[in-house]
Amino acid sequence: MIKMKKILILGSTGSIGTNALELIRNNREQYQVVGISGNKNIDLLKKQIEEFKPRSIYVGAEQDALNLKKEYPFIKEVYFGENGLAELSKNSDYDIILTAVSGAIGIDATVEAIKREKRIALANKETMVSAGAYINRLLKEYQKAEIVPVDSEHSALFQSLQGFKKENIKKLIITASGGTFRGKDLTYLENVTVEQALKHPNWSMGKKITIDSSTLVNKGLEVIEAHELFNVDYDDIEVVVHPQSIIHSMVEYIDGSIIAQMGVANMKTPILYAFTYPEKEFNSSINFLDLIKNSNLTFEEADRKVFKGIDLAYRAGRTGGTMPTVFNASNEVAVELFMKKKIKFLDIYRIIEDAMNSHQVLSLNVDNALNIIKEVDRETRKKVRKQWEK
Repeated sequence: MIKMKKILILGSTGSIGTNALELIRNNREQYQVVGISGNKNIDLLKKQIEEFKPRSIYVGAEQDALNLKKEYPFIKEVYFGENGLAELSKNSDYDIILTAVSGAIGIDATVEAIKREKRIALANKETMVSAGAYINRLLKEYQKAEIVPVDSEHSALFQSLQGFKKENIKKLIITASGGTFRGKDLTYLENVTVEQALKHPNWSMGKKITIDSSTLVNKGLEVIEAHELFNVDYDDIEVVVHPQSIIHSMVEYIDGSIIAQMGVANMKTPILYAFTYPEKEFNSSINFLDLIKNSNLTFEEADRKVFKGIDLAYRAGRTGGTMPTVFNASNEVAVELFMKKKIKFLDIYRIIEDAMNSHQVLSLNVDNALNIIKEVDRETRKKVRKQWEK
């Protein structure tokens, strides 16, 4: 008899979360949703509560939490506020936690899951970007805990690395679609609109990550995350534009071979793999790749002079310490301001660069590293808002 896996989903109302629930919906015999979290999309959260009947939930506002507890008596634990996600992760009964919340809020929840030695299906880039060194120290202490990446590029790298030793790796190759504005110059980008930036050619994603894809900051974040997840030097991580988004990333080995993971541009496959690793599992909601219809695979260099986010990320990663935290926090605020139409598209790069230039880097090889990360994150956001929010 197959043991049912208990799943806790942080960010169940977002793009990753809804895809995960669709996978579970199609395989109820193997998965039980024990907890979910949303922020402001209460209507969708209610539908998910009614369908999956979780024991525990998180919601951003206290009043929403109290209302949901009253409306659904089968909910035993309700969490809200700044520390609520971490408490949900700390107290819920689960086998796998899917961290699909966007932003630095996911870090504490991941930390609690590691301390409980659970499997973390990690879809929150910021955890490894802002706190990667600290997370890796924790993983050495709590050795039964494991992170299986959900981001399509890191899932592809993870799968392409299976069965090989680290010393066999020549380089990691992270693919990028090129985003909405591939091939455009700085003059064009100066006046692009939010609506234009949100039209991604290949992927259906949340708004924040779609903007990150249009600036290619997304690739920068992925480079830092790959360095932290796989312990590979920045000099051995390359970004290549692959407009078709069929090859999700590759590993080149010292014998000249390249192993790549391919599939349709859909998050369900990496989510499912994070649930089933080291096995593979059929799910009726998965789409299969037609190689004949997708026979034209091309590659090109990323234009780093136009899309400066990649080089800023390499600089942040190589600098180390708290610089990646500043890179991430300043970008999050910049994207928010752009979506509110308070800054221009290219101001996103200016904000990140200004924040990095003015930052005094702190070491994270200390016991209170997590507190330092949180403080730098908070101060960076505050400083950027003060300077740019008009």
